[in-house]
Formats: sequence, structure tokens, C-alpha cells
Amino acid sequence: MRLLGELFGDTLRALDGDALFGLVEQVRALAKRAHAEGAGAFDALSDRLSDLPMASAVPIARAFAQFLTLANIAEQHHRVRRRRDYARDAAGRPQPGSCADAVGRLRAAGSSDAALVDAVCALRIELVLTAHPTEMVRRTLQQAHRRIADLLAVRDRADLTREESDAAVDDLRREIAIVWQTEPVREQAVSPLDEVRGGLAVFEQTLWDALPRYMRQVDRALGQMLPLDTAPLRFGTWIGGDRDGNPNVTPEVTRKAAWMARWTAAALYIRDIDALRAELSISEASAELRAAAGDTPEPYRAVLRDVAARLLVTRTYAAAEIERAGGGCDDRGVDAAKPFLAAADLAAPLLLCHRSLVATGNGLIAAGRLTDILRRVAAFGLTLAPLDIRQDAARHTEAIAWLARAWGLGSYDEASDETRVDILVREITTGTRTFADLPLDADTVPDAVRDVIDTFRIAASLPAESLGAYVITMASRPSDVLAVDLLQKLAANHRPQRVVPLFETGADLQHAGAVLDALFAVPSYRARIGGNQEVMIGYSDSAKDTGRFAAAWSLYRAQEEVVASCARNGVHLTLFHGRGGTVGRGGGPTHLAIQSQPPGSIAGRLRVTEQGEMIQAKFGLIDIAVRTMEVYTTATLEATLSPVPSPAPEWRATMERLAERARGSYRSLVYDTPEFLDYFHSATPEPELRGVRIGSRPARRGGGTDDVGGLRAIPWQFAWTQTRLLLPSWLGVEDALDPAGADDLAELKTMYEHWPFFRSTLDLIEMVIAKADVRIAAEYDRRLVPPALQPLGRSLRARLARATGAVLAITGHREPVEATPVLRRSIDVRNPYVDPINLIQIELLARMRRTPAQPELTRAFAVTVDGIAAGMRNTG
Repeated sequence: MRLLGELFGDTLRALDGDALFGLVEQVRALAKRAHAEGAGAFDALSDRLSDLPMASAVPIARAFAQFLTLANIAEQHHRVRRRRDYARDAAGRPQPGSCADAVGRLRAAGSSDAALVDAVCALRIELVLTAHPTEMVRRTLQQAHRRIADLLAVRDRADLTREESDAAVDDLRREIAIVWQTEPVREQAVSPLDEVRGGLAVFEQTLWDALPRYMRQVDRALGQMLPLDTAPLRFGTWIGGDRDGNPNVTPEVTRKAAWMARWTAAALYIRDIDALRAELSISEASAELRAAAGDTPEPYRAVLRDVAARLLVTRTYAAAEIERAGGGCDDRGVDAAKPFLAAADLAAPLLLCHRSLVATGNGLIAAGRLTDILRRVAAFGLTLAPLDIRQDAARHTEAIAWLARAWGLGSYDEASDETRVDILVREITTGTRTFADLPLDADTVPDAVRDVIDTFRIAASLPAESLGAYVITMASRPSDVLAVDLLQKLAANHRPQRVVPLFETGADLQHAGAVLDALFAVPSYRARIGGNQEVMIGYSDSAKDTGRFAAAWSLYRAQEEVVASCARNGVHLTLFHGRGGTVGRGGGPTHLAIQSQPPGSIAGRLRVTEQGEMIQAKFGLIDIAVRTMEVYTTATLEATLSPVPSPAPEWRATMERLAERARGSYRSLVYDTPEFLDYFHSATPEPELRGVRIGSRPARRGGGTDDVGGLRAIPWQFAWTQTRLLLPSWLGVEDALDPAGADDLAELKTMYEHWPFFRSTLDLIEMVIAKADVRIAAEYDRRLVPPALQPLGRSLRARLARATGAVLAITGHREPVEATPVLRRSIDVRNPYVDPINLIQIELLARMRRTPAQPELTRAFAVTVDGIAAGMRNTG
């Protein structure tokens, strides 16, 4: 971190002169004094920055933002260093959370080698990348940041010559200079297809290489090579398929996204197969391979030449599908002259080569590049990540209601849910209609209905492996699920997607088990799902609805109810966790989150979203990506083989009381206090964030009201993160946990010590409290909030102080995150660099609100948003 800071300082001097460098150093010194000395020094810092002209203030904000970004890169690189230190440990001590660590502990606890292998082979973990609008950093800059990280890795080489070391430092200087002179703010609005390209770049740059390395870690920990078709961890994506409240994601965008993924996969496989052909010049081969290769001295190359040729056709075919408008392809009747559309077709000749190598005594060669490619085929297929489609339940209801009127089936939208289910089941089981029977070219079809119908038609036209789940946002009743089943049938989809209800609000979570029971009672539905049900639970909207603390308990209970429903009905369950990056949206350390789930809720199956800036944080470097995949695998394996016990009944009763108090406290302020909305709009940059080009999705759902309920969870979190009050992640805790309450503090300490769920909930809230800064939040109030509303802000800061005291009383810590010194140090190092950016943002907001519609102020504001996000290590 020190090296990068010094090189950046040199860059400032060289490119902008001593004046800017001197000003930056002056502000930095004032910021450090402000943290060391308190109020007087903080006021001096604030006054100094408010006196600056914007022409000077904005470069200062950019400079501090760039340093924070460089600090993030250094921290990521240090994680890689630590991982390598563990790998070199002479005593053989594995890194906590690694495959070697988890397998060793499970063996010590009594799991046999055979049981461990069977459990790993049965794992079904899927990490689903989403394009939620929380990734501030341009892709151009992400690539430069990765080059800087690569150069830091070069400098760690023990055999580096002086010339090579100097060259690496010079390269770092160049990259830092390039980043400093690159416009940090996007010129154009982000389109959904831009987001698709960004998601695919993660596969190209890191995941493609990380996946086989991860699988080798698994094999090494187990002491044997797993079957070649084993893929304990796979990827999915919402990017280009998530149309919930985003009118920019059209049916055509979804179609193109699916083919863009196939084009990218084909290009990556072409590169691999070319390298493999160059290696396998061996003439010794099995009779089976020779029969396929024909009379040739290099049979492996002959077989692989055909594979390469077909991959080229696959890439060309995908490119043509991307360019043309509408429609899809028919993957039936594929033969060797056609593109690869099914992963099994690509795997077959590669497995043939593998069998031949093993049969001729060349197992060592088979275990190299060829095995890596086969591992990729098993995990990535031909699509890299199957595309989920997501839409709001209300949109399906609107479409079915229109169809019901067109076909004389009665008033669907006004019917009870029992009547709706009857209509849907009848049409699913005995109906013969399809969309082809509708006059869809007529002007009478509403645009919203046409969009839904076209989406299902496009889905039916795509190759089966291109698509994953169909996720229903705001699902609340059985008819929401059956409506999608009918729409897939009407689209003549012979390979329908699995349908996944997403329960999000507090009320919907409470009734999730009952909804499933009702669905499982429908014979045709039971027959269709084949004994498997996936259910998604939403962390973001539930937290916005009831507060993070109460939502955590609602989510826990909902999972218990869903697990119980599936168990009663003999259905295998996969829980899909819609977690965000911030604690307020379900974020937090992966291993802790998985270990704190209810007993029986994992059982070897898990889907989790990875959103926005967390994609770069977890998968931006190859070693970090390997570590992320390992932690997901080991946490899921341990939760499956060594599940935590159920909480004591008295703990559940206590948690119920705490959650109810937290819920009431949160809602009374956020939803029932008339002046809160005005305060929120004044004290945070939420109104201005709508104009920053972050993602393709609007901040509010279509038709959403101009209140907290109509606001999406991400901008809600984003706005409070920028002011560093972080209110959604802790509000309600102060009333739930205050030691002056009726609950016995000793019992809460016992729950914290022995119940992983309660411990993880408090640890995450404590982490948020450590990141919060009441001085910065108070400055937003002082400069931006009308005097009549400022008492509300003071009460919120007093609530935070009470929450801090209550949490520390239970954890036994003297200060937040005392038990995690690395995190404490990281926060302490960052804060003096984030503070000036906040103060400049406050000045910008004041000017923007006095004189709106000034593009230069909006661009400068976006720079501060980027810098604060870098300093807080997340956005929304």
C-alpha cells in the first residue's frame, strides 16, 4: 500500500505539478488530525474543503478516490500472498476454510474418505452473477486495476533480478499514470448488453483459469481425482435476463445475451483445443480412438482437429444469431456438420481421448490440460453460465388476465387464488391453446402483455442449456407459480425452465411454507417438478421492509418452514439466497453466512447471487476466485455433513421478542414518521444518485410510489452508505437489544456464544457500526437538511450510539470489530482518506440543489460517489 501511495504521489507531481500534490498532502494531514484530535480538527478540515473552488476540490476527491482504489488492490494482493504463505507452510497447516482444512476436520470428526467423496460429488452449488447497479467502476479501469495487481505479483518473485524489479516498478508507474488520466465517469448510460459483456469478461479473465485450479484443490484435499463429470460448483447469471422493473431488458436482449455467452464459450474452448492439439502429438492410441481417427500417425490431433472445426462453426453460428433479429434456433437433429449446442457432444470426443491416454499408460498426460478442459465442460458447459429469467409476478398476472378475457375464461385478475389455480391447472393439463392461436400482431395487445408473451416465446426458441431458472419476483401465492407453468406451455416450450418463487417481503416470507404446501397438493405440479423444488428468499426487500435484524429472523424462520414443507411432501429442496453486497442486503463473510443457516436448509444444494461490485471483489483475481470457490464448497460441505443443532426453544422465544421489537422500531420510523421521507431525500444523495450512470436498471420499479416502499433496496442502501450512517443495517437494534429492556443480558451473551445464527447476525451489525461515522453523517445534516428536520437526524445518531452500546454489551468487545484486528486496521487506515471525499460531496450536493442541471457538477458528484464506494468497499 505504501509503495502504491508513493508512486501515485510521484504521478501527481509529474502530471499536475507540486500545487495539487501539496494541496492533497495538506488535506491528508488535516484528515488524519481530525481522527486523532476530534471535533476542532474535523471542523478545520471541513472549512478548508468548503473554501476550495470546485476546480481544486474535484481533483482532490479524485486523488483520494484513486488512493483508496490502490489500497483495495493492495489488500486483494495481500490476500493472495497470505494464501501462498499457507501453501508454503513447512508444518503443513492449511488455510482456514480451505478444502484441506475442511476435509481434515471432517475426517477428524468421523467422516470416512468414501463418505467425503460421495458428499463432494453430490454437491450442487451455483453462484449466480447479477448486474445489480452497484458496480461503479468502469470496465476499462477494472482491467487497469488487474494489471496493477499482476505487477504486484511479479514483484513478489524471490528470483527477481534488479533489472526486472526496476522494470516492474516502472510498469506500475505507467499503469498508475494511465488510471489517473482516464475519465472515471462513464460517458454513456450503461445498456443491458454492456452489462452482459462485463459479466462474460469475468469468465474470460479469471474464472476460466480458476475453475480447474479449484478442482485440483478439491482432488488434492480428498486424496484422489474425482470423476471427470463432477462439478460441485457451477455458475449462473441474471445479466440480460433480469427484467424485474427494468424495461431495458427486452426479449431481444435476452436472446442476444444467451448467444453472446455461447460465442464467448466457443472462443475460449477454441483456444484450449488448439493448445491441446499442439501437445498431443502422441501416436500410441487405443483401438477405440483409432477407429474414430482413421488411418493417421497422430490420432489425437485428428480427433481434436474435428472438434476445433466444429467449435469454429459454433462460434460463427453464435455470431450470426447475435446479429440477426428475433427468433431462435432449433437444436434438435444436431449432427457433426452443425455447431455444438449440447455440452455432452463436446465432452464425448474429449472423453474418448482421455480413455485412450489412460489405456495406453499415459494417465499422467491425461491428467493435465485435457482434464482441465473436461472440468470446464462439466462446470461451464457451452454457455459458461445458464441465464435465469426474472420477472414480477404482477406482470404474469396481467398477461394471464388478458389471455383469460381473450379466450372467454372469466375475470382472472379479480378471482380468488383458488379460482385462479383451477383455471391454470385446467389449461395446463387439458388445454390445447398456444400463443399461435392469438392475434398477437393486432394493436389490441397491451405492450406489457406483448413483452411477457415475447419473452416466453424467445425462451422456448433458445437451446435448452442456455437457460436456467425462471424466477418470480414478489411471489406470494400458488397461482404465481402456476401462471409461469402455463405461459411456458402456451409458448410451446418443450424443455421448460424450472420455476422458482422468490419470497421477499416480511409477509411473503411468513407464508412461504403454506404456499409450497398448496402447490405440492396439485397433482400436475408434483408430476412436473419430479421431486425437486427450488425456492428463492430475498434479503434486500425483506430488510427494507422490516429492518436487517428483524429480516434476519424472518428469513431464518421462512427457511425452516420451506424445509419442513419439502420434507413433509418428499421433495428435495434447493434454497436460492438473494444476497447483496452490504450487510443490509444480506452480505457478509460467506463461510459465516452458510454455517449460520437453519439445520437441513443446505443438504448439499445451494444457489447464491453474487452482485455488482462483489463480483470483482470475489472473482477479480484468479487466486481470490479460487479461494472464493473453495470457501463456498467447504462451508456447504460442512453444513451438509455437520449441520448445526437447532436452537433451544427459549432462544427462539427470545429472538421472536427481539425481532418484533426491532421490526416495530424500524417501521415506526421509516414508514410511520411523516417527515422521514423528506429527511431521507435531504440528508442523503438518493435523488442525485438517479442521475449517475451505474447500471441499466431504474432506481424504482415501474409504477413505484415516491416513498421508501416504491424505492428499490439497492439505492436505499446505496444512499445511506454514501453518508456513512448505514442506517438500514442497524436501525431497530437499539430498541431490540438495549440492556435496559426486559431480556436478560446473560441469556443474550449465551446465545451469542453458542448459536451461530445469532452470533453472525450481531457480528455483521457490529461490522457495520465500525464502518459508520456519525461526524460525517452530522455534516450532511448540517449542510443539506432544513433546520426543521435536523432534530430527526440527531435522534438517528443517538439511536446509533445506543445500538453500538447494546451490541458491545453482548459481544463483550471494547470497540467494534475488536476481535478482527485486520478489519479494524483496514477501517482505521481508510477513514482519513474517505472523509475528504464525503466533505467534497456535501459541498457538491449543496451546489447542485441550489442550481440544478449543471453537467459538470453531476460529473464531479459521480467522482465522489466512486471514491466513497471504494473506501467503504461496497456501494449497495
